[in-house]
Amino acid sequence: MGLALRQARLAVLHDDVPIGAVVLGADGSVLASAGNERELHDDPTAHAEIVALRRAARALGAWRLDGCTLVVTLEPCTMCAGALVAARVGRVVFGAFDPKAGAVASLFDVVRDTRLNHRPQVVSGVRAGECSALLDGFFSGRR
Repeated sequence: MGLALRQARLAVLHDDVPIGAVVLGADGSVLASAGNERELHDDPTAHAEIVALRRAARALGAWRLDGCTLVVTLEPCTMCAGALVAARVGRVVFGAFDPKAGAVASLFDVVRDTRLNHRPQVVSGVRAGECSALLDGFFSGRR
């Protein structure tokens, strides 16, 4: 989560919401990391999770991320939760809950929906206070 928090802080440098993500291989090695890049690339799909998943797939040379873990500072939204399922990620670890858009626990539970073909393990609330504080600080400066 420390590396994900560092990526989140870097996202602020290009005026993106400070969310960071890291993909770990089955052996625990870092395959990829990213922060939000929506503002940087004018791309609504450039959430930290999506960017990190794309980079990890390139690093592995395969779209299936079986056995991999995605660590992210904020609970994934529906788009990112769907991408986790599609990529066959084995585990998702997130920091802060997202009561407005969270699709892993708060509003929806996309990743554990029994109607889908893959269900990653979920670990929530890791360093949640730090993750929330980073987001709160970013948005308080904009209000």
